[in-house]
Amino acid sequence: MISPAKPRVVCITQARMGSTRLPGKVLLPVAGKPLLAHQVERLRRATLVDEVVVATSDGANDDPISALCQHLGVACFRGSELDVLDRFCRAALAHRADVAVRVTGDCPLIDPGLIDQLLALFLAADPPLDHASVDIGHYPRGLDAEAISMAALQTAWKEATAPFEREHVTPFIYRRPDRFRLGALPPPAGPAPVEMGPQRWCVDTVEDFQLVRRLLEELLPAKPRFTWTDCLEVLRRHPDWALLNRDVAQKTLP
Repeated sequence: MISPAKPRVVCITQARMGSTRLPGKVLLPVAGKPLLAHQVERLRRATLVDEVVVATSDGANDDPISALCQHLGVACFRGSELDVLDRFCRAALAHRADVAVRVTGDCPLIDPGLIDQLLALFLAADPPLDHASVDIGHYPRGLDAEAISMAALQTAWKEATAPFEREHVTPFIYRRPDRFRLGALPPPAGPAPVEMGPQRWCVDTVEDFQLVRRLLEELLPAKPRFTWTDCLEVLRRHPDWALLNRDVAQKTLP
């Protein structure tokens, strides 16, 4: 149950160097900074977020992520590489979260405005929600974010046993609508934002990186605080860019 006082909101981004399709992707440089640095800067602009934390593994392979966090002055929590639910929950507890926001480090175009909209929905719900998400059925993939109550998160942490539930943090919650109150950010008003076909704005492959790099290099010089709709406008001007990663298949849960 969320406290009647203003809840403390901690946004936790999961990042690691290991990746089967694009190792080291979160530290790939664009416009003079690693992708993770771009993401952290954007997350810090979410006005309803009290703290941003990077959650990485305690393996030596992820030392460069810890070093980057120190350089950026952002908190870094280190825990299990494979039991991501344990790492995420312990990070939330260590930083005294009442509400945790979950994002992943391979989404450098994440929109702080959408996170604020998601949190406004979550915090205003009566009765309170346990989980709410930015629905990638209505928004491009790469804008994904989830808001989770600590009560629900700790229940999952204690009870989840399936490997995919430990690896992906929230399936234990959103696959049990009989136990948890679920919500989602409504679709945006106006024309469908994915009229050019499903959009991938996350970075999981070289093709994904090519698209995200072009968007960042196009937008940052003129509008460093760009929004997700600014990305759409660029893609409307350059429809061929969306073809760069059109054939990349998203990994699916079991």
